[in-house]
This record gives sequence, structure tokens and C-alpha cells, in this order.
Amino acid sequence: MISPMASVMGFVIAGGKSLRMGRDKAFLDMGGRGLLAHALGLAGTAADGVRIVGDRERFSAYGAVVEDIFVDHGPLGGIHAALRASQVELNLMLAVDLPLVRPEFLQYLVTQAGGGDAVVTVPRCGGHYQPLCAVYRRSFAEVAERALLEGKNKIDPLFATVPVRILEEEELAQRGFGSEMFHNVNTPEDLEKVRELFASSGRHPDFFGGKR
Repeated sequence: MISPMASVMGFVIAGGKSLRMGRDKAFLDMGGRGLLAHALGLAGTAADGVRIVGDRERFSAYGAVVEDIFVDHGPLGGIHAALRASQVELNLMLAVDLPLVRPEFLQYLVTQAGGGDAVVTVPRCGGHYQPLCAVYRRSFAEVAERALLEGKNKIDPLFATVPVRILEEEELAQRGFGSEMFHNVNTPEDLEKVRELFASSGRHPDFFGGKR
């Protein structure tokens, strides 16, 4: 168990190729600001510092950047790079394309991660894990590295190998958190749907600029 006052590092996973979108998702507009800027502000509400995981040339103007060690290995490669770069035990991973995640949820997620000994604290909705909206301890880097060296890039199967705290859909609902938070932006159709949901939430982009 870690003190509730322990440091938390946030990482925005922004290294995807955006093939289905046809353009870089990180710079798509959401409520008057780009998805990357939105994600950085959002992660900053629950972490003491935030870094971008992706290509330094593309993202260095927006903040500190961590580049993949295992290039072209998908999100697992990004998580691995983030954990290898981290100097703290608790590390919040947030995909750049999850703009509907609420700051209150990230704060709850971090609190749950610090209140136990799980290596991974991750929500699960509709039977699906949300590994890019989760908290990882640094030791998960070793698990990820072994998988990456074997050419295994999937994240979810690795959860069976470590202690995991799963935030099930029922628990989230009891706390007032709906599964719509995890609508991500992969295609132009997804973008329009998420924009509608974002607009209907009544949130102003500045809402995500505060600290926990």
C-alpha cells in the first residue's frame, strides 16, 4: 500500500499511426482544443507531472516526450517505455483518444491504485479492459519487456500474470461513472459521435486544466 500523498506520473499515449482516421488523432479538435492538449490537461488533474509517449519530433513542442524502446509494437511498447522512464511507483496511462474520461474518475482510479498492492489497476466495461486508462506500477515494465521480446504485443493477457485491481462496471456505475467515458476516436465516425457526447456533457475545455 502506498501513501495517498505519493507521487503519480501521468503518461499520454500518443504514438499511434491513426491509420483508420487518416490523419493524426493527437491534433483533432475537441471542444476548441486538440485531443493531445485535452489529454495532457486531463491527465494533469490526477498526476503530479505528465509526459507524452510518442515521437519526439512530432510532440516536443507540447511537452516532455518519451519515445518507444520497442518501436512499432503498439500500446504495450508505449506503456513499457513510459514505465522505464518513470521515477515513481504509480504511473497513470491515458490514451490520447479518450476525451470523455472524467477527471473525477482518474482521481478515483489513482486513489484505488495507491490504496492496495495491485501491479495494475484497470477498469473493465462490457467485459473489456481499458488498459490505456489505467495505473501501472513500475514492475510491470519487466512483464511488458518479456512479452515484447517474444513478439507478443497484446496487453490484456499479461494481466493474468500479475496482481490486478479491476474496477468493474457495477462499481463504476455506483460511483456515477458511465461506460461512455471509454468511447475512443479511431475513425471519422467515432470522432463525430464523441464530439456529440462531449458537447452534450456541457464541459468547457478549461475544466480539465486544474490539479487534483
